[in-house]
Amino acid sequence: MTITIALSKGRIFEETLPLLAAAGITPLEDPETSRKLILPTNRADVRLIIVRASDVPTYVQYGAADLGVAGKDVLNEHGGTGLYQPLDLNIARCRMMVAVRDDFDYDSAVRQGARLRVATKYVQTAREHFAAKGVHVDLIKLYGSMELAPLVGLSDAIVDLVSSGNTLKANHLKAVEEVSAISSRLIVNQASLKLKRAAIQPMLDAFAGAVGK
Repeated sequence: MTITIALSKGRIFEETLPLLAAAGITPLEDPETSRKLILPTNRADVRLIIVRASDVPTYVQYGAADLGVAGKDVLNEHGGTGLYQPLDLNIARCRMMVAVRDDFDYDSAVRQGARLRVATKYVQTAREHFAAKGVHVDLIKLYGSMELAPLVGLSDAIVDLVSSGNTLKANHLKAVEEVSAISSRLIVNQASLKLKRAAIQPMLDAFAGAVGK
């Protein structure tokens, strides 16, 4: 019985390594240098698959992976259908923010009930945020270079992840409102948890112990 864990490259992979180690799992190859998308580990019964961050919940939902690590931002957009989310891993922390040009008066625009144009990759999150505030928005879906949208007049504001805020500053933008705090969660396929509980539960316990330290 093989346990498959879905991870994305970069920060999430790096920050998941100590948690995997706590469960006695060590990848035998580095996804940054290997061309393989299925990575073996030191355990014959555990393998890692490397997928796009936004695809991790889909692989877990449909059982192509038993477990995965995904940001709360990705899970909010996905909807979390068919997924068990037992643990906030407290890794890859950042904030979902509303940002505008330095010279844009966001408070007045919101207060006057103007219709804002908002560019974002996180359409569902943005829709819920502004609906709760009673602000009318036209949402424009983008997949990258979000900071460009207000600079060239595509949008009044953006909703995006912010870590240091340096990219915003470099592009003469400012964060004006926090939508939510974001961190990465452990997600588990519900059927896998039933069928492979003997193998999966010790991993969950090890992850929980490592997070609690």
